[in-house]
Order: sequence, then C-alpha cells, then structure tokens
Amino acid sequence: MPQRTVLVVLYDAVQSLDVTGPVEVFAGAERHTPGTYRISTASLDGAPVRTTSGLTLVPDGTLDGAPAPHTLVVPGGHGSRRPDPRLTDWLRRHGPRAHRLVSVCTGAALLAAAGLLDGRRATTHWAYSDRLARDHPAVEVDPDPIYVRDGHVATSAGVTAGIDLALALVEEDLGREAALTVARHLVVFLRRPGNQAQFSAQLAAQTARREPLREVQRYVTEHPSADLSVEALAARAALSPRHFARAFHAETGTTPGRYVDRVRLEHARRLLEDTGGSVEEISRASGYGTPEAMRRAFVRALGVSPAEYRRRFRPAPAPSRA
Repeated sequence: MPQRTVLVVLYDAVQSLDVTGPVEVFAGAERHTPGTYRISTASLDGAPVRTTSGLTLVPDGTLDGAPAPHTLVVPGGHGSRRPDPRLTDWLRRHGPRAHRLVSVCTGAALLAAAGLLDGRRATTHWAYSDRLARDHPAVEVDPDPIYVRDGHVATSAGVTAGIDLALALVEEDLGREAALTVARHLVVFLRRPGNQAQFSAQLAAQTARREPLREVQRYVTEHPSADLSVEALAARAALSPRHFARAFHAETGTTPGRYVDRVRLEHARRLLEDTGGSVEEISRASGYGTPEAMRRAFVRALGVSPAEYRRRFRPAPAPSRA
C-alpha cells in the first residue's frame, strides 16, 4: 500500500482544532496501518504560529520547501479572513498539484481566494457561508452539510467536522474497519455522513419566543411518533391551524412540517446507530408508520436507505472476551 503524504498548512490565527483534529485522525490511521501516512506541517517562513486559542504550533518546515503532498489540508481560523497574499499565491500555485485538496471550516475561504473552488460545490462553517457565497460568486456554497466532496476537492464545516471528513478519507484509503478503529480510539463513536446537517433539528430552528410554541417544539422532540399534523399541534398551542403555521414559521424560521421531518429523521438515525431495533420498529417509533415511508425520507435527506445507513455508521460491536 503506497504511503500518502499529508501536508497541513499553518498560519497565524489558525484554529487549533482544525489542525489537530485531522492530524489525530491520520496519525491514528498510521498507527493502525503503519506506512500509510506521513504527516507534516508547514508555514510560509517555517516560523511558529499562534492559534486563535493562544497555543503556539511549531511547523516542520516551510511551505516552499515541502514536497507536493498527496493530501493538502487547509484549516480555518481568524487568520483566513485577511490572509497573507503570499499564502494565497502559494495555494494558487501548489494546490492543483495535490492529489486531494481539503479544507476545514473557513479554510474554504483560502481555497476560494486562490481560485481553487471556482465552479465547485463547497461548504464551510454555517456562520461564514453567506460571506463565502457573497465574496466568491463562482463557488456553489451549500451551508448545510458537514462536508462536501466535489472531485478531488473536499470542504468541511466548522471545527469537529474536519474530524468527520478526515475519517471519511481514511475509510476511502484504508477501509471501514480502519476508520472505525480510529473513531473509537478518539472516542468519536459515530461517524456522520457528509450530507448530515451541521445542526440538530433543535439547533437548526430558532427557539420560539412564546411559551405555547416552545411547548410545541418540546412536544415534537419528545413524542416523534405522535400525531404531529398542523391541526394537532395547533390545538396544543390553542391556535387555529392557519394562525399557528404562520406564527411557528415567523418565530422559528421553519415550517411545522419541516421541523417535524427533521426531528423524526434525527430520532430514527439515533435509534439505528444506538439500538438493535428492526427497521420496522424504528419506523413506528419515529413516526413514519411504515419502513417504506422511512426509507423514502432517508433517501431524500441522506442519500442512503435506513439499512445502509446502519451498516455504514453504526460502530462495530466490541469483540467478546473469552
């Protein structure tokens, strides 16, 4: 198996976890299968950099002195907002030479500034997606997924999403068992698919200001298998269905139906990941009623069936001891 070089770009005001998260994943994969990854870090001048949290990172060398990597990782951080023009120029010249080009969080802004995301679909931290789309109209920015693959370019959302993306790359290189072993070692029990939303249903929607609507949100979360039609939820809020739908959307930023859909999907995912219940049992417990209805929802939202989702993202059972 060929050794893959992984080069991580460092610069002042980089986000430390954007660097260390992927590095720990690739280092764990190297321990699992020795000889598969050679990891190095580099800054423009080879000088130490200070991260946004105050940590100082000492690079292995200079960017100009680094060999062309198999995987080039560009982390995010406050320093990506007004990058050194020399860094942007280096990425423009050397980025296309990488077999795999990866960004974490606002590292996507550095790739975009270098013209490496033009005509591609990409994501970044939700708080910066609007700015990325505004500053770089040639980039198709999708603010929802935790990571996006477009050809040899992969971009990820904020901070810990870089770990998810790195695990996906390890799985691509070394197989599922290697990725799961690394995930368990890092106590990252569940590897999230790239098109999973950056937010849970409860975080994605705003919390309603009025107590009757907040109570409806709590009820939906705690009773996904109940009758959650607009009429039933409106009755709980003591409002007419029309008034309830308008008020819910105004205060949460989403419709009642979409909120219910996301809560049910999230509930079903957790049951598939954490329990041994059958797809039929989980479809009822999550409010879908039938396995076919749940399958359609999973394929529409995640691109995989419930059975395939469980196969790919449920941790392998620990080996039994004699």
